[in-house]
Amino acid sequence: MKPKISVCMATFNGEKFIREQLNSILPQLTESDELVISDDSSTDGTEKILNEYASKDKRIRLFLNQKFRDPIKNFQNALTYASGDYIYLTDQDDVWLKDKVKKINEVLESSDLVLHDSIVTDENLNCTDPSFFKMFGSKKGILNNIIRSSYYGSCMAFRKRILDHALPFPETKEIGQDLWLGLVAELIGKVTLINTPYIYYRRHQNTFTLRGLGGTKRNIFQILRGRIIMFYELSKFLIRYKKDN
Repeated sequence: MKPKISVCMATFNGEKFIREQLNSILPQLTESDELVISDDSSTDGTEKILNEYASKDKRIRLFLNQKFRDPIKNFQNALTYASGDYIYLTDQDDVWLKDKVKKINEVLESSDLVLHDSIVTDENLNCTDPSFFKMFGSKKGILNNIIRSSYYGSCMAFRKRILDHALPFPETKEIGQDLWLGLVAELIGKVTLINTPYIYYRRHQNTFTLRGLGGTKRNIFQILRGRIIMFYELSKFLIRYKKDN
């Protein structure tokens, strides 16, 4: 039986680019797949656009007027409703390349989590770097990713078992939802990195992950505090996982 796909998107004031993203995702999904969208009380035209698409496509499941004011909790909300065997994270402003789902599904047959490369672009989709992996030095490994995370949700897909063990996310802003899912997969499953790019990763003024790519700087004490929290949360997870398994 062909696995069901759940694509999970968290939105907030994304009217400028979201149509292009939806148009790149939906043609790659089958009739039995779903696109789960949690909107964190957008104040622009995002909700209107989402309702327009959902009225024409029954695969879209909307959860509007959420009041998290937090992208991590917004993503967690979308993921809570995911029912697929394979789960894809996606941002509201990127563009999926053709055959992304087909190719990643093939790898997920023998992996628990897949992280693929992306083409970095400006807001008009002009290429600024052909490989996010090379630009950012992406690699596997728990310690490597605690030091500097390679796990960006827009380039991730994973099996439902990873999500089942990863939820709920730790109550801290020190660990993003994508990093947490990646670390859980490193601990209990098989992670595969693919050097082929399968999205245009659009960087613009409001891109959330700019903070990790030369954006807001933190001092050494803030960084050390964050690392300690990560190790603490991972230790708690391992104790719980071993107890339950």
